[in-house]
Amino acid sequence: MVTTIQLNEDVKITLERLKEKRGDSYEDVIVRMIKKAEMQKRMDRELMIEGAKKTAEESLKITKEFEEIDDELKWGW
Repeated sequence: MVTTIQLNEDVKITLERLKEKRGDSYEDVIVRMIKKAEMQKRMDRELMIEGAKKTAEESLKITKEFEEIDDELKWGW
């Protein structure tokens, strides 16, 4: 189903500038922008997961270091 939408003139001008080839429609531009946004969202998610893994690894290293110090000091509490 095809529908009509209203755009402000500045949005229309921006979409016009984003056309990659002469025959591109505004729909082509919008679909391309949606795909890029979805790809960026996936990449951001992957980066967040990777960052969390690195943080967990560092936290584990620090915990092990503290455990070694704790074992060496043999606290007498």
